[in-house]
Amino acid sequence: MSDTVSFGYEDVTPTEKTARVRGVFSNVASRYDLMNDAMSGGMHRLWKDRFVRRVKPRGHEQILDMAGGTGDIAFRLAESGAAVTVADINPEMLEVGIGRAQQRGIDGLVWTEANAETLTFPDRFFDAYTIAFGIRNVTDIPKALHEAHRVLRRGGRFFCLEFSTNVWPGFADVYDAYSHHLVPKLGKLLANDEDSYRYLIESIRRFPDMPTFERMIADAGFVQTKVEPIMGGLVAIHSGWKI
Repeated sequence: MSDTVSFGYEDVTPTEKTARVRGVFSNVASRYDLMNDAMSGGMHRLWKDRFVRRVKPRGHEQILDMAGGTGDIAFRLAESGAAVTVADINPEMLEVGIGRAQQRGIDGLVWTEANAETLTFPDRFFDAYTIAFGIRNVTDIPKALHEAHRVLRRGGRFFCLEFSTNVWPGFADVYDAYSHHLVPKLGKLLANDEDSYRYLIESIRRFPDMPTFERMIADAGFVQTKVEPIMGGLVAIHSGWKI
């Protein structure tokens, strides 16, 4: 790992990034749904539905939902009867998720504070690993991908939903202008937090493009890797298998 990593458009030490990302999500935890609506125009709900359909959870499975603190993906996965563990590095995000689960009467989820780079779960424990809109905030992404591979059983599957690089001519420029100029202002208006929203947009721009991230997944040991662009790569579903 290099001496510096990206925090939005800044280059900072790995320790500083971890601390600053934790601060961002502590700030936005109570308004996380609002943040996602602002960043995606509400489309994130449809993307998450599509994502979980690709995972195809089954009732007998153990699934780890990493960076899933507020429960959006876990609630959908749990509808299958799968045993879902929700892990997040940020306790405030987990508190929001636990509260939402109680409000919805959803029982049986396991909630745990965990760092994607240093999981404490045993080898070959889970049937599936999901992470939605979280991987770009990880300090050492290759290390997190290797950890995902480690905790999956043979035949286990990895699924990642993340903002990516749009390749539609014209649309990319429109979205770039919207995200850089409007989203931080919405953050200030709706959550009184312009800086956190600005970081989240900048982190998308610094995230590897689809082919590069697919290679990173393969380098972690996954096979049959696949990328499914949505809206020209505005977001993408990445997947791979452990054999």
